Amino acid sequence: MSEHHHGHAHAPANFNRAFALGIALNLAFVLVEGFYGWKINSLALLADAGHNLSDVAGLGLAWGGALAGKLKPDDRHTYGWRRGSILAAFINAVLLLVAMGSLGWEAIGRLNSPEPTEGWTIISVATVGIAINTATALLFMRGRENDLNIRGAFIHMAADALVSAGVVLGGALYLWQGWAWIDPVMSLAIAVVIVIGTASLFKQALHLLFDGVPDEVNLEQVRNLLLGLPGVIGLHDLHIWAMGTSHVALTAHLVVSDETQDNSGLLAEAEHELHEHFEIRHVTLQTERAKYSEKCPALNSCHTLA
Repeated sequence: MSEHHHGHAHAPANFNRAFALGIALNLAFVLVEGFYGWKINSLALLADAGHNLSDVAGLGLAWGGALAGKLKPDDRHTYGWRRGSILAAFINAVLLLVAMGSLGWEAIGRLNSPEPTEGWTIISVATVGIAINTATALLFMRGRENDLNIRGAFIHMAADALVSAGVVLGGALYLWQGWAWIDPVMSLAIAVVIVIGTASLFKQALHLLFDGVPDEVNLEQVRNLLLGLPGVIGLHDLHIWAMGTSHVALTAHLVVSDETQDNSGLLAEAEHELHEHFEIRHVTLQTERAKYSEKCPALNSCHTLA
């Protein structure tokens, strides 16, 4: 006889106001930065404006993913739409990589024929960018510990503040030495920084889209925890995946000894330990006797106590 147990976590905090304000601030800054970048022919400002525009799209995607995750499951989508936040992160990463590839190509071309620009304008506009990106990052500071989607927004905006600081540095160097080539060089540096950060986002999002074990969960430690529960003598069909950027799910078959009577207590303890140590929020466990799981070794997924 099999028994099933499900554990559900509370809904994540609401960041609708933070997303709306962050998008508004960054969109306004994109218009200002893009205008001055075009006016003074600064590729660094145009590059940062394009990046900040991608931030607006990224925040919009993250917001859409967060809203999708709150949609209730139905008969057609029994898990709901929580995976929308993972898909949003993946699309955002792809868009950033394409945009930075285009920027890098333009910057390399500009290096062959560098053009003069206006250092003080670059410094002034980029300084505003530091303030905008820092303020936006602070909007998501509260939720960065519990939601990968929110954490991604926080880290992205904090990194953008550093990128704007790099643009300020480029403008200062231009005023100091008059190096016309510093503008495309800073553009390339911005592109490299963004690609490095985005590559990690792309890899993680792709990993989660294919039901990979989330980076913050150690599969071996989870296995050992379950095998260490009282009465558990074996384990098979252990699966861990991300339902969304803030929801991790687990399913497993626990083989229990014939002496184990209180399966409900065992399941409650397992759920508590998984939530306490690994923040796994959706747990489905099936208990079965050793005889029922005799065919398990043929599946090559059975683990028993030594």
